[in-house]
Amino acid sequence: MKNLFLASAVTLALTASAGAADVTLRASHQWPGGKGDVRDEMVQLIAKEVKAANVGMDVQVFPGASLIKPKDQWGAVTKGQIDLTAFPLDYASGRHPEFSATLMPGLVGSHERATRLNDSPFMDDIKKIVEDNGAIIISDAWLAGGFVSQEKCITAPDSAKGQTMRAAGPAFEEMLVGAGASIASMPSSEIYTAMQQNVLSGANTSSGSLVSYRIFEVAKCLTAPGENALWFMYEPILMSKRSFDNLTEEQQKALMDAGQKAEDYFAGEAAQLDQKLIDAYKEAGVEVVEMSKENFDAWLAIAKETSYKNFAEKVPNGQELIDKALAVE
Repeated sequence: MKNLFLASAVTLALTASAGAADVTLRASHQWPGGKGDVRDEMVQLIAKEVKAANVGMDVQVFPGASLIKPKDQWGAVTKGQIDLTAFPLDYASGRHPEFSATLMPGLVGSHERATRLNDSPFMDDIKKIVEDNGAIIISDAWLAGGFVSQEKCITAPDSAKGQTMRAAGPAFEEMLVGAGASIASMPSSEIYTAMQQNVLSGANTSSGSLVSYRIFEVAKCLTAPGENALWFMYEPILMSKRSFDNLTEEQQKALMDAGQKAEDYFAGEAAQLDQKLIDAYKEAGVEVVEMSKENFDAWLAIAKETSYKNFAEKVPNGQELIDKALAVE
């Protein structure tokens, strides 16, 4: 009933674009609002720019999963029940297993390489799947991430053995299991409570989430991304293709221009997020370490025998996708 109401509200709002009345787009995401999370800031920037364009269009932002649950946002945006979302794409890998390539251990490695991937044949394939299923990407964003633990620092694979960990998607889960960890799956918004209640002993997630969800309050050690960043995740701003197609050309241009400004803003903030992460955890008295190249290589060896192998065998064109990503220098 709730989804039916949302769909009707969006349809009514967009129908008004044919006349003089304003269009109000609904943007939903899971991140805390107004607390310095870069993904919320990207969506808020889009809302601000769209309004300033004066094309009869506003964006109403619903942060903190207040409108749609985190993993339900893919279905909502592709069906036009919401108009915009900041969404970790691998959350939808249950429906589109190819998306696990956007959170494959060790595949990205640096913010500079993430930027180069955005316009590569690898991402062309990913974006085509997004578009074929009812959404378009208006802002690219790759976030680095790290590990937290209540028990001991996650460095070499042996350090994860026996811990109950949260990973953001199947590829990292398979690698962690290969290292001897147990898995409890959940969105990043639930990590704090799960660690507080000892459901989890550790987790990996983005630098942004590690700070904005205040996980430093329940962690003893942080493994920051550093020079050997094992964890990178693609978290773009998506728009419903149905909603976009119902806008006037002027409104579409204003929205795409706003999306580009949000992407440019993120590009300037991306590397700083990692330093903000380190500063926040040190200030909270949490031990902070970084993964050595030796430890990175040991994790990657496990990933190649688990995550990479399973992806190549089970996902249509899986090996081809991996090869295209690895071809980007």
